[in-house]
Parts: sequence; C-alpha cells; structure tokens
Amino acid sequence: MNLIALAVPFFLFALLVEFLIDRWRGTGYYRGNDAINSLSAGILSESTGYFTKFLQYTIWGLVLSNFALLDIQRSWFNASMEGVFLWVLAAVLWDFCYYWNHRFGHEISILWAAHAVHHQSEDYNLSTALRQTSSSFFFSWIFYLPLFLIGFPADVLITVAAVNLIYQFWVHTQQIRRLGMLDRIFVTPSNHRVHHAQNERYIDKNYGGIFVLWDRLFGTFTEESDDEPVVFGVRKPLANWNPFWANFQVYDYLLFDARNTRRWRDKIGIWFRRTGWRPDDVAAQFPKRPVNLDEFKKFDPKLSNSRRRYVLAQFFVALMTALFIADAFATKGAGVVLVPCLLLWTNLYTLGLLNEDRLYAARFELLRLFVIVPIGLYAIDPALIAVTLSSGLFVATYILVSALWLRKN
Repeated sequence: MNLIALAVPFFLFALLVEFLIDRWRGTGYYRGNDAINSLSAGILSESTGYFTKFLQYTIWGLVLSNFALLDIQRSWFNASMEGVFLWVLAAVLWDFCYYWNHRFGHEISILWAAHAVHHQSEDYNLSTALRQTSSSFFFSWIFYLPLFLIGFPADVLITVAAVNLIYQFWVHTQQIRRLGMLDRIFVTPSNHRVHHAQNERYIDKNYGGIFVLWDRLFGTFTEESDDEPVVFGVRKPLANWNPFWANFQVYDYLLFDARNTRRWRDKIGIWFRRTGWRPDDVAAQFPKRPVNLDEFKKFDPKLSNSRRRYVLAQFFVALMTALFIADAFATKGAGVVLVPCLLLWTNLYTLGLLNEDRLYAARFELLRLFVIVPIGLYAIDPALIAVTLSSGLFVATYILVSALWLRKN
C-alpha cells in the first residue's frame, strides 16, 4: 500500500482549505506564482522518482538480504503490545536517522545542493511542504542503511518513512501558532517555521521530522521569537519560477567555484566541506555580497489577470497529467510513463516561463501546444493522435482553446 499516494487527495484538499482561510483572513500567506512553483517542484520530484528511486531500494534490499544483523520477522509487527512497540521503535529510529540526514543536508555543500530546493520558497504554507528535491536519491539513502543493517523488514521501514513524510506536511503553515507543551516534544508549525528561516538567529536549526527532542538533545533547537519574525527563503534567492533550475541552482554555483579555484584539493573539497565554505582564491576574486534582510524583497513578477488565469488552467492540466502518470506507473511500471513524463516536464517548464513573463514564453508555449504535445501523443500511441485529429475532440480542442486564450494575453 502506497501511503503517500493515498495521502495526495488529503494534501490537495488541505491546501485548498488553507488557501481559502488565507483569503478569508487576508493574511497574504499565498501567492499563486510561488505556490505553483512549489507544487511544480513537487510534481517534478515525484515524477523523476519513478526512474531514480530504484537505486535506494536496490541497495537497501541488498543490505537487508546479505548483511542484516538480526532476523526480525515481519509477523512480529502486529496489533499486540509487542507489535505496536516494534512499530513505534521503527518510527522513532527512522526519525533519528532522518534528523541526521536533514542536518547534514544543511551542513555539507553537496547535500545542501539537493535539499535547498525545499527552502527556496519565500512564502510558507502547505504548498511549501510539497516542494521537494529531485536529486536527493544520490546520497539520502545512506543515512537509513543502519536500520536495514539491523534487520528491520523493508516494508515496515518504507511504511514508517511514509508516515514520517506525511506528518511533516501539516507543520508547513502559518495559520497555526504556538501549541504549548507539544512544541517542546514534537516538530510543530512554530518549530518548523524556524527551520525555514534565513534569519541569523534561526538558520540551521530544528531538523527533526516528527520529534524536536533530537534538536534539544544535540543542541540544534531554537524557539520561534515574537521579537523577530521569520523571513522565509534562502540567502541566495532562486529568483525565478523554473522548477528545473531550482534543482540545479546550488550545484551550479558550487561548480562555478570548483572551476575557478586553482588547487585540486579545493576543486574536490568544496563539494564536501561545510556549506558556505569557499576557497580563498575564489572568495577574493568573486566576493559575495553581505546579506541584509532589511533589504529583502520577495521575487514577484507581475502578470495580467488573464495570464494568471491561463497559468492556473495549465497548471491544472499538469496536475491531472501527474495523477494520470502516477496511476499508470502504479499499474504498468516506469516503462510506460517516460513519454508522458516528458510532456509533463515540458508543461512545468513552460509554466515557469509564463509566470516570469519572459518575452519568449508565449512562443515556447505555442511550440509545446502545436509540436511537442502532438509528437508526444503520437509516441505514446499513434492511434491516439489519429483519433484526436479525425474526431476533433479533446486534445485538439485543448490545443486550439489554449492557443486562442494565450493570444489574448
């Protein structure tokens, strides 16, 4: 059972409810462009995962099959007191490993390059929770190897991993303030707002997934202060709505420093040193501008109302496509979803261009509608495009209506 897939309707419903509350209260915690970019990054992460997650599952399976220290039976995890204890133990140990995965994701440059995507949003709402990286498959699996080495059954660990991730969804909100004693034990919205801050007093704090006790134990806990409101985002702003660039941004500036430093040990070391470290020669030649949060302004290109509505409609198409692909992957596997994913990724890329109001955005969107979509459909099933063209139905209507709508804005 895929708990994440089952939770998706709840995620979307909760996000809609929070959006309506935001509008009703006038709190301004949602901007359409930022929310669409966060959701686009999440869709990109999920869809690329169809082709990358096999790596971690393969390695975990090999370790469990060949090197497990204990023969822990799946049947032990039942509704008895002992079984419930084992489920809780597995969940707590997974959260402990998550703490270190998350902490090193902030403290080591190459790991931050993957994790930074989740922090780039300059708003903080439930859409931020779904803003996930597409490149964590390189290293994040390493931190959970000890649990497979101990011998916990794979499906138990995958289940508690899903529970851990689902729990973290609700803490990405500003609508819930302090929760008293719960703030001292669990990761709550207040604790996690601190984690998403770029303020000096808050930065690199509160790493826990479910329990904030790990942060208290290892000295990384900081409480949210009424005296200093959280400024969300990262100190090197993304400053665009491209979900692909969001995933490459930090890799790019690490590569820039690696190319420009003279010493080979620095060219290699920069990837594995603490985040923010730069070789002396590069720092002298290309100094960074000091961060001044008093001058901070959110990236927010202005669009016409018609363009915003068009982007929202096309995002809805992307969302429906993503749900269709998820169902196809679950029933038929990765082989049948590659071309649909390419169509989806092109849509997400174009949405970013349109939201930024790029000069060439409309031309690229027309290219997508009249060239990429028909070719993609033909690649999926030649009969599908023939039926579409001969009957003048769904896809042809979508292309023509989209083109006419785009021309008006």
